Amino acid sequence: MPWQQLHIVAARPRAETVEDAMLDSGALSVSMTDDADTPVLEPGVGETPLWDQVRITALYEDGSDTAAISAQLCAALGIVASALHWEYLADQPWERAWMDHFEPIRCGDRLWICPSWKAPPDPQGINLILDPGLAFGTGTHPTTFLCLRWLDGLDLAGKTVVDYGCGSGILGIAALLLGAEKVVAIDNDPQALIATRDNLSRNGLAESRLSACLPPETPDIQADVVVANILAGPLVSLAENITALVKDHGLLCLSGIMPHQATEVQAAYETVFRFSPATRQDDWVRLDARKK
Repeated sequence: MPWQQLHIVAARPRAETVEDAMLDSGALSVSMTDDADTPVLEPGVGETPLWDQVRITALYEDGSDTAAISAQLCAALGIVASALHWEYLADQPWERAWMDHFEPIRCGDRLWICPSWKAPPDPQGINLILDPGLAFGTGTHPTTFLCLRWLDGLDLAGKTVVDYGCGSGILGIAALLLGAEKVVAIDNDPQALIATRDNLSRNGLAESRLSACLPPETPDIQADVVVANILAGPLVSLAENITALVKDHGLLCLSGIMPHQATEVQAAYETVFRFSPATRQDDWVRLDARKK
């Protein structure tokens, strides 16, 4: 069935007030999206962060009195009618429309990330099957893509890899498909560990090859390769923990870093590691290094 859809843009402190007013006016659902291209990645446990500028969208039944709803919202929120943007939403197969946005992604010379409903462009390539889900990490974000390209360029045959902050498990599973013998996937979100195990099974990999755990359960190991795609603050505060996971002469990849944060992150590790020049994509950088 068709719908009437209403958009209001508000600053973060007002977002919940706008949401409540929309629901009071008869909205069937309300959603919030970023209206200012502000990244919000890997929130802490129990946090529900919002962007600085939020686009709030409400869905109403077709035939709703949009003039009356607009008047009610303007009075409740103290805004003018021009701040409300109505549009007609025609009926369509929404599941298919959502799926059509996701295409296979090439991540280097060998590796592809493919949604399950698309045929791999290169059947002879290394194809990681991954569908968008609750846990962060589908290969579309530059931080993930930078790490995938780095992994694609390594000889991982027989290596042990740690994926610190595993999210969907995409980096650890990619490492296994690229030849790694064993992966330890670590995340502070139990949902991420569930997603990682599900994606491991989806790619036909044995459970024994990947161990998924919370940080306090991290095994006493030193890996050939450690990749940590989180954020600059946690990378600095966890430097000692992450460093301890890398064996002598082992490799380290750090991402989730904005260019102006790279110096601080590198400084937290450089007494123990020799860094290569930073690799940048869009507004993000990757730091990779070898342990001394």
